[in-house]
Amino acid sequence: MTIAENIAQVALEIGAIRINAREPFTWASGYKMPLYNDNRLLLGNAGHRALIAQGFQDLLKKCAAEVDVIAGTATAGIPHATTLADQLQVPLIYVRSTAKSHGMGNKIEGVLNQSQRVLVIEDLVSTGGSAVDAVTAIREAGGIVDHCFSIFSYGFPEATEKFKSISCQIHSILIFSELLRVAQSTQNLPPDDFETLRSWQEAPFKWAENKGF
Repeated sequence: MTIAENIAQVALEIGAIRINAREPFTWASGYKMPLYNDNRLLLGNAGHRALIAQGFQDLLKKCAAEVDVIAGTATAGIPHATTLADQLQVPLIYVRSTAKSHGMGNKIEGVLNQSQRVLVIEDLVSTGGSAVDAVTAIREAGGIVDHCFSIFSYGFPEATEKFKSISCQIHSILIFSELLRVAQSTQNLPPDDFETLRSWQEAPFKWAENKGF
């Protein structure tokens, strides 16, 4: 079993990824979706955290990217960025969603020097907005960012276009198609739900309206 398959199985078993095409979840955006991901639940087990760290190491080898600094997105990307930075023995920074309203008004916390090569770690990519904002903030501060890693990506077209528009590559340990395969084999995902999820991924923000939710 691959690391991606392991993470998918674990996430489904502990409820970090939930699928319900009949009673969809309401996301923070207000949209109703048939799938919900909360990777924070993976923090509760050292073995799960180690699995994620190994997945990021494997992505790094595949990309053959050189890294001077690891950056975590606040807040869910920070613990995984910390583990990876410790393993690579490189500095760690993190990027706030908004600059502080007091003190130095920092958006980036930690030490970032001009022209350092930075790898951004995000826990989840949906539309890609928060990760793209982090990449942009680091570049504006003088860092060089060519890659962003996440634990899981829904694979929405919107995210692909956003990363393409800023010339940054996005890589995820677990991708949507792999999740569906694991859900089919281990969770007995009904064929109708499988097809529903595939069609949802292609047009996620129209899905609920088309389904009458």
